[in-house]
Amino acid sequence: MDTPYAIEMLNITKRFPGIVANDNITLQLKKGEIHALLGENGAGKSTLMSVLFGLYQAEEGVIKKDGKEVKINNPNDANDLGIGMVHQHFKLVQCFSVLDNIILGVETTKNGFLQKDEARKKIVELSDKYGLKVDPDAKISDITVGMQQRTEILKMLYRDNEILIFDEPTAVLTPQEIEELMQIMKSLAKEGKSILFISHKLNEIMEVADRCSVLRRGKYIGTVDIKDSTKESLSSMMVGRDVKLVVSKEEAKPKETILHVENMTVASKMHHNNAVKNVSFDVRAGEIVCIAGIDGNGQTELVYGLTGLEPLVSGKIDLCGEDISKLSIRERAKNMSHIPEDRQKHGLVLDYSLEYNMILQRYWQPEFVKCGFLRRKNIRKFSDKLINAFDVRSGQGSITTTRAMSGGNQQKAIIARELEKDPKLLVAVQPTRGLDVGAIEYIHSQLVAQRDKGAGVLLVSLELEEVMNVADRILVMYEGEIVGELDPKKTTTEELGLYMAGAKRNIGGARS
Repeated sequence: MDTPYAIEMLNITKRFPGIVANDNITLQLKKGEIHALLGENGAGKSTLMSVLFGLYQAEEGVIKKDGKEVKINNPNDANDLGIGMVHQHFKLVQCFSVLDNIILGVETTKNGFLQKDEARKKIVELSDKYGLKVDPDAKISDITVGMQQRTEILKMLYRDNEILIFDEPTAVLTPQEIEELMQIMKSLAKEGKSILFISHKLNEIMEVADRCSVLRRGKYIGTVDIKDSTKESLSSMMVGRDVKLVVSKEEAKPKETILHVENMTVASKMHHNNAVKNVSFDVRAGEIVCIAGIDGNGQTELVYGLTGLEPLVSGKIDLCGEDISKLSIRERAKNMSHIPEDRQKHGLVLDYSLEYNMILQRYWQPEFVKCGFLRRKNIRKFSDKLINAFDVRSGQGSITTTRAMSGGNQQKAIIARELEKDPKLLVAVQPTRGLDVGAIEYIHSQLVAQRDKGAGVLLVSLELEEVMNVADRILVMYEGEIVGELDPKKTTTEELGLYMAGAKRNIGGARS
């Protein structure tokens, strides 16, 4: 007799206003396997996993665990069944510490008082075992996106779940951390845990998964064994066409300096020392300069200093020949576009409609306002144009509440808004985070198009493959300083990794 599946989702249908997110989907997870779930942005992957975790209830279909039908009405039911989930958009309480977030809902108490010592010990042990370094006492609002991701993973491991759902778990991790997580997932599977792994990164799926199920526009396309598949065949199943996996671009032709940063220092929110220390660099028109580095080495604060989200401790920023060091965010935005690292915190107002998010940085312009009143027809027309041009998918078009959209489509909305401004300088931080291969291909082509139109592009990326493929020049940050300037045509990922780890330096042309 066949061993029952760990999880079966049979004929699941989930509808939202204006869209069928999951259309009669069947997914079967074997015990001890890593099963990848692949699909375009908005294909219904996160929705399907949210149904399994009890965040949504399907209108049709059945869920079975170990061959027996179960009802999962909320996440507590899921946890009781041993199902845990690492969410793409973190479910963390910003004003709580890392430790408090991990134990939230499963606290140990004695005589009405929280018992945190044993919890702290278990968290530290898990952190050491799986290489997920966190400060248990740090407040969530003060830590990097990568640290928040690690907190989510530890939250699930702390509960000893058997069925582990990873929704885009590597989106904010460094290459080294991704490799560590792949090993963690393999060891968890060997321990008998069953893993559902949502990812857009074909390399990761090829490395870690046993089988892969593909969704497209809410429908089930098929399930394949990874050993019998290629990246090209998977991407074709996902998008429905052949996709270029390598960026095609001509040689850069840099012109005048667009951005000149001189001795910039930015304070750290987490520590007493500075996050960015006396950094100087230029970005010229017609080139893509990439800031590479392991997450938490000052890239976030560097971008905050450039865009005005944080004041400078010292230093000077010239944009198009003008000193913008003390200008407001709105003044800087006249010649600068910013695709932020955290799309939900700094890129969108989630409870606004999509069309209002599209005009966030220009609602005061005559095209969109007259005598203090918004010109709604013009706003709708402008928003519809961007939605069509950038293939932003949403249930109700321009009037969709942005919170209801998939993470990838939220990202595409921000990119559409920022590129439409036709900026002199484009600051793009992790612009392809959470996007599928088809969308990544398109975004990379847009970055190159901005460069070729004469804009300066400052790309901040944690993806080594993206850095090597897209950049014309690479600047490596380590502990708040620029420790190397590299030519992607003359370096290797191994050498780049050494600079990122602080093992090599190349300042003023001298290498060590």
